[in-house]
Amino acid sequence: MNRKPDSEDTVQLARLARGWAEAIVSNDPARIAAFMADEWVIVSDSGIDPREKFLSLVESGALSHSAMDLRTEPRVRVYGDTAVVTGRVTNTAHYQGERHDADEWTTDVFVRRQGRWLCVLSHITPAAPG
Repeated sequence: MNRKPDSEDTVQLARLARGWAEAIVSNDPARIAAFMADEWVIVSDSGIDPREKFLSLVESGALSHSAMDLRTEPRVRVYGDTAVVTGRVTNTAHYQGERHDADEWTTDVFVRRQGRWLCVLSHITPAAPG
């Protein structure tokens, strides 16, 4: 059932999206992990990757980010204890020594557990040029 988003949840989730972007740029696996549920996965053009793989790449230094900028205000929709947060992000990542600049639409699915929002799924889609 779709209910009108509680403004407190909406504000909290928008703030969470900004905090997560800051955590990604910190390149600190523990700080990044604090936003993720244990079962978190990321879906991208390369498929589905689990939390452990993503965090191990950050920890090893094989993956880092020097920029992560929200280009739109996050669109937040709350459905009880589940929320969907969508926005446009530009970022600069470094993967195995190569720089990758990206302009992407991201969708994150959060669940509320013990009063805390945790991300269970992130999906990234390249933004169309122009």
